[in-house]
Amino acid sequence: MTTKFDPNNAQNLIEIEKQFAVKAVEHAQTYWNLLEKVNPRDLRLTKIDDEIFEHTMLDFPELAQEPYDKLTVLDEEWMKSPEGKERWRKFIQAYEKKIKDYNFGSLIRTDSRDEYGERNTIFVTRIQFYAFEIARNRLGLNDRAHELAKAEAEKEKEKKEKEKAKKKTNGK
Repeated sequence: MTTKFDPNNAQNLIEIEKQFAVKAVEHAQTYWNLLEKVNPRDLRLTKIDDEIFEHTMLDFPELAQEPYDKLTVLDEEWMKSPEGKERWRKFIQAYEKKIKDYNFGSLIRTDSRDEYGERNTIFVTRIQFYAFEIARNRLGLNDRAHELAKAEAEKEKEKKEKEKAKKKTNGK
């Protein structure tokens, strides 16, 4: 007799959740580093960015309305409402065979004008991350984040240079 796998009773569930969390954080850090180095308007996240952008704007016309408030600041309640869940479920399923790890968890900034942080981050699927971030990049909504990431990297570089100079002076 074969028993069906029950993830709620899996022995290593906590360990698996930790691994997913680590992957999500690594993905967020990689993306933030990309925002620092590449102008968001020139950034390509997948081979099918054009298709994802057009599909997002078609299925979610409220995201395409200027001044793009629903893209600038994500409304988690809207996404998780019964109607929102159904709309997103249909959207997500369209990428099952097109995007690797399309339904993996990813961290996204709720406010595109700010960096990742405890109060500015929610968990979404990978394809939702792509849908929002491709749109934000194309519409210039990540320009401020790009400038923030560059400034943050510059401060970090200066700090390291000061520490290096301090070590040289103390070492002599």
